[in-house]
Amino acid sequence: MSKRDYYDVLGVEKGADEQEIKKAYRKLARKYHPDVNKEADAEEKFKEVKEAYDTLSDGQKRAHYDQFGHADPNQGFGGAGAGDFGGFSDIFDMFFGGGRQRDPNAPRQGQDLQYTMILEFKEAVFGKETEIEIPREENCETCGGDGAKPGTSPETCSKCGGAGQLNVEQNTPFGRVVNRRVCDQCDGTGQTVKDKCRTCGGRGKIKKRKKISVTIPAGVDTGQQLRVPGQGEPGINGGPPGDLFVVFNVKEHEFFQRDGDDIFCEMPITFVQAALGDEVEVPTLNGKVKLKVPAGTQSGTHFRLRGKGAPNVRGAGQGDQHIQMRIVTPKKLTDRQKELLREFNEEGGSDMPDEQSQNFFAKVKRAFKNFGE
Repeated sequence: MSKRDYYDVLGVEKGADEQEIKKAYRKLARKYHPDVNKEADAEEKFKEVKEAYDTLSDGQKRAHYDQFGHADPNQGFGGAGAGDFGGFSDIFDMFFGGGRQRDPNAPRQGQDLQYTMILEFKEAVFGKETEIEIPREENCETCGGDGAKPGTSPETCSKCGGAGQLNVEQNTPFGRVVNRRVCDQCDGTGQTVKDKCRTCGGRGKIKKRKKISVTIPAGVDTGQQLRVPGQGEPGINGGPPGDLFVVFNVKEHEFFQRDGDDIFCEMPITFVQAALGDEVEVPTLNGKVKLKVPAGTQSGTHFRLRGKGAPNVRGAGQGDQHIQMRIVTPKKLTDRQKELLREFNEEGGSDMPDEQSQNFFAKVKRAFKNFGE
């Protein structure tokens, strides 16, 4: 039976950070630990959860797993054996910081970054190639990222002995509890820098602004995001860099409204066009099209143009364009026009709408210009 994806096992996204992974693990470990859960499959589920956590909580193992999955020949990780399940002292160790120690100098993946991009309506619909500039930390070129003055090296922390963490033991009615805390002398790195690099002040990293080329797919919408692999913060101790997530915010358009892949608009027509019928030109995202308006069309009547909406961002076809007719009442009439309308009314003509929409025709004209006449 094939193994489940480790991210699915813990119920986290692939871009989840260390704290999210640890939180998910603690919740599931508490749920399935055999000393707590007596269901038949609890032990197997606990092993699966622990195996997933052992991999995703280690930067180097996680990087290998992201690249090769379960087929990675160098992975060689096993689940917890039956002898790994102790009493409540063990489970408290897991929940409150006990268990095996991890090498603070092991490679770890860098942090992800997020960038909010504001797009014009047309840019979101058709996509584009663009370049953005983001501030991010990069390894100091002077010291190579270790924070030490050239010609010197970091030293093992004298307080934690290079572990990066300090253990505080406490006895409870449930057993021995080990609270693990980050070493305050080395900030969890396991090393201290005596002679600091002058360029970065011993941090090993410097702030820079980097230009990145981004391809925005056609059909993106507000709230959607694009993952740019490897463009986040640099990895720690030679680990892989994080990712950049570009979040989109699309501006509203004065004529078109959007709902998913569908486009909506209102089309102004005259009373005569509505009464007698006509063929009108309607602006769409890809230029103007002709639409036949049947005689007797009422204000608010809807028409649909199939396939004239926005493209689906995942390539699943194209939406439709929905058009609502709005009859516009003229403000100025000649004496002859007034006379004809009175005659029409005396002959039993239907009521005309009195709502006047400002700037309708100006908006239509601009839509023709922006999206092609």
